[in-house]
Amino acid sequence: MINYIKESYSELKNHVTWTSWSEAQKLTVVVAVFSVLLALAIWGVDTVFSKVVGQYFQWIKS
Repeated sequence: MINYIKESYSELKNHVTWTSWSEAQKLTVVVAVFSVLLALAIWGVDTVFSKVVGQYFQWIKS
């Protein structure tokens, strides 16, 4: 386990290339925009499905 931790630290220190701060900010904005769009799409599908199911049960009831 100690060897694994040492190797992991060495890998992070010597071999990982980190993105620049500006690139990280741009990617964060992209992720946020797509997250909002996906949330809106799921909300829309849920709303439509909820209304369809509600109409179905009203139809069954009457």
